Amino acid sequence: MSLFEKKQSQEVDSSWMETYGDMVTLLLCFFILLASISKVDSVIYEKVQSGMTSEIGKQPPQRPIENMRQELTQAAATVQGSDDAVDVGTDDRGVVMNLDAGAMFTPGSADIKPTMVPLLKELAGTLNQPRFDNYRLEIQGHTDSTPVKTAQFPSNFDLASARALATMRAFVSLGVAESKMIVAAYGQFAPRVPNTLEDGTPLPANQALNRRVAIHIYPR
Repeated sequence: MSLFEKKQSQEVDSSWMETYGDMVTLLLCFFILLASISKVDSVIYEKVQSGMTSEIGKQPPQRPIENMRQELTQAAATVQGSDDAVDVGTDDRGVVMNLDAGAMFTPGSADIKPTMVPLLKELAGTLNQPRFDNYRLEIQGHTDSTPVKTAQFPSNFDLASARALATMRAFVSLGVAESKMIVAAYGQFAPRVPNTLEDGTPLPANQALNRRVAIHIYPR
């Protein structure tokens, strides 16, 4: 055997280095992403984790938060007339469902309209799926900035809290465990959009958006 042939036989297959280098680069980017934010965005984290699982592990991507959002959207779509009653999105913690207070309650009260029961039933059916057992529901009551002062509800906080509590009780009656839920009231202090113009002129369409029960669903 010649010296050249001997040298060729001793060469090591280094093709694995390319795959290894890609994996290390992805891991480095992943940890830089985590270190660059003080509060981990669950939705972004899920997207990154899903991409790494798909690229490195060659496994189907797992995105439970996105799956929940899609399933809740589909559940709401099965109920006639629910388009204006609920919208489903995500925030930095998980899924957010906004239930329109005008569609859900009789004016100035915390009494849930019977027409909303089919929608709540469909949403509860999705939330009761075993794969979502490890999620918490934070049910928030919100009003617009118009002052509320009645014998039953002396302030916006009273009305907001009563509506959040009524929603929680409705979900309990539909099988959602109390231990999974938190009730909170924000009154007029966490609007989705401005209630008025800078000069104080009311914006009725915006005020309607702000009157809501927001349900935040996130991993426990």
